[in-house]
Amino acid sequence: MDPQTRAARGVPAEPGGGLDRRAELSEFLRTRRARLKPEDVGLPDYGRHRRVPGLRREELAQLAGVSVAYYTRLEQGNGRNVSAEVLDSIARALRLSDAEHAHLTHLAKPKQHKKKTAARGRPTRPALQQMLDLMDGMPAYVVGRRSEILVWNRMAAALFGDWGDLPPAERNWARLAFLRPDYRELFVDWEQKAIDIVCTLRMDAGCYPDDPRLSALVGELSVKSADFRRLWATHDVKEKSHGVKELRHPLVGELSLRFEGFQLLGDPEHSLVTYFAEPGSPSAEALRLLASWGTDATRAGSRTTPSSA
Repeated sequence: MDPQTRAARGVPAEPGGGLDRRAELSEFLRTRRARLKPEDVGLPDYGRHRRVPGLRREELAQLAGVSVAYYTRLEQGNGRNVSAEVLDSIARALRLSDAEHAHLTHLAKPKQHKKKTAARGRPTRPALQQMLDLMDGMPAYVVGRRSEILVWNRMAAALFGDWGDLPPAERNWARLAFLRPDYRELFVDWEQKAIDIVCTLRMDAGCYPDDPRLSALVGELSVKSADFRRLWATHDVKEKSHGVKELRHPLVGELSLRFEGFQLLGDPEHSLVTYFAEPGSPSAEALRLLASWGTDATRAGSRTTPSSA
């Protein structure tokens, strides 16, 4: 992959290196501008005379109330001295969602993180495993930065597979979804699951661009998965804390499960995710069957990954 293509896709230039924050900022702004049509923001459309998709830089600058030169420098990745007020104006002009606005702010005005924290992440508290084990009839797990699956309960192992049999580095939603054919079969709408994962990784990249393990993950998936490359190149971000997932389980068939995600207070890197079925539904009966079929193997999956994960 040539350097220009790597920069456009946000792939690290060298294995183990950090993601290029300036390239991330540049591509994010460019892709957000390209998705807007002039008529979306009340501007005339000159049809065939337009040589670029979406809004021109000068049009976006006018909408945001900044000079064309200033916006051009920002879109070229130079956001060092940009103010929060200017970012707010640009976010409004681009019609960014709350998640996109936060991502833009992280890219343009990065926070300083300790290298140890950026590289390793935070260990989970032992009490979280005890809590998950008490949620016996409900699949639940804790996911951390880089889509890492950190701790889980017996029902999560029964529903998604025994993560305890995997090396710690493989207990990762991105690797499972993009590199394991059985997980493509598990999710009825695999594309949406893949989009959700990539959007979350993009958010992580904005917060922790110097994380070598995150950039290594992006590099690996970019090489091994054409679907990951395609989705990563969109630069889309969003926060998804609830919804419905349709699963195709090899033992109990299709399930329709609601999920809720909760960011843990005092530990923003970790989120608790729970799945549950509508009471009295076929999916609720399928979960009951999975619970009754619990084995020592699935119980072995309920354990904490090493603190370095």
